[in-house]
Amino acid sequence: MRVGDRHFRSIWLEQDGWSVGAIDQRRLPHDFVTVRLATSDAAADAIRSMLVRGAPLIGATAAYGMALAMRADPSDAALDEVHHTLIGTRPTAINLRWALDEMRTLLRPLPPQQRTAAAYARATAIAEEDIAINQGIGRNGLELIEKIAATKKQGERINVLTHCNAGWLATVDWGTATAPVYLAHDRGHSIHVWVDETRPRNQGASLTAWELGHHGVPHTVIPDNTGGHLMQHGMVDLVIVGTDRVTADGDVCNKIGTYLKALAAYDNGVPFYVALPSPTIDFSVADGVREIPIEQRGAEEVTHMTGQTADGRIETVRIVPDGSPVANYGFDVTPARLVTGLITERGVLKPDRAALAAAFPERTAAAAE
Repeated sequence: MRVGDRHFRSIWLEQDGWSVGAIDQRRLPHDFVTVRLATSDAAADAIRSMLVRGAPLIGATAAYGMALAMRADPSDAALDEVHHTLIGTRPTAINLRWALDEMRTLLRPLPPQQRTAAAYARATAIAEEDIAINQGIGRNGLELIEKIAATKKQGERINVLTHCNAGWLATVDWGTATAPVYLAHDRGHSIHVWVDETRPRNQGASLTAWELGHHGVPHTVIPDNTGGHLMQHGMVDLVIVGTDRVTADGDVCNKIGTYLKALAAYDNGVPFYVALPSPTIDFSVADGVREIPIEQRGAEEVTHMTGQTADGRIETVRIVPDGSPVANYGFDVTPARLVTGLITERGVLKPDRAALAAAFPERTAAAAE
């Protein structure tokens, strides 16, 4: 997507053909910095520290991390070690495990001397596949937006509410929840996005608003608790969010606060859609509330905030009294009954086992093995 006059992906192979470039998302929106990852440990740290984040991008980064490891040491022991290290970096997003298992399944039968080239080829393919998936999500989600546009008066805007960042920064390019928005905007539709700030890391205010602004999409940043009010007053036409894991029965695990948006949408008759790339489906899990591990992150994300001062300095300040305990759950689960539909690369699906299995039979077969 665009950053100024240049096109960027969120991750790429550098010109040397082996090291990996990425955007340091911890520095946004005030400072655009790219980094070079030259080891698998650096890739693991990038995931763990949220230099890169978003389920699809985590998967792509992990795949490149395994390629970097094979370049350094293509032995069986190194393959097992890097798989173990990378899989422990983030517990909730299933794309991480999916990508690592894809890589290990490919590499294990190969002789060591063939593993490096194969690893880079598969990691690059995973990145390209992510872009194609997101473009498919965009086309299918665009149809939903255009149906709403057909009910509007000439020039009347379509209001989309989203939560966290499910944009191109969370994927390799295009994004999941934002892909339909970008396509609608590029086709000339009058589309506007309500951007939840998404405490405590503020990925909506810091990342989604930043990328929408660079693409020229009209948007408004709102406090997390504003969405229900907007829905009550007819100011939201549809909600589109991303996801870090979807169960076989259609439960959706996404950034903390998503469940509350789904409840408000349900109460006000606002369609609630989830943009779902197929590697995010976990056919081994049925009940999201009981079975999906929810990451608990450090207290400092809640107790402190980082921002830019009036004179341009980046400062971190404490906002919670010393001694007050903090709980910081990273995700919550929205039951399938609250989801209007799942926007996938193969169409808009009902959030249930039959629809997911019919659309992605190869994934159900793999899960059964």
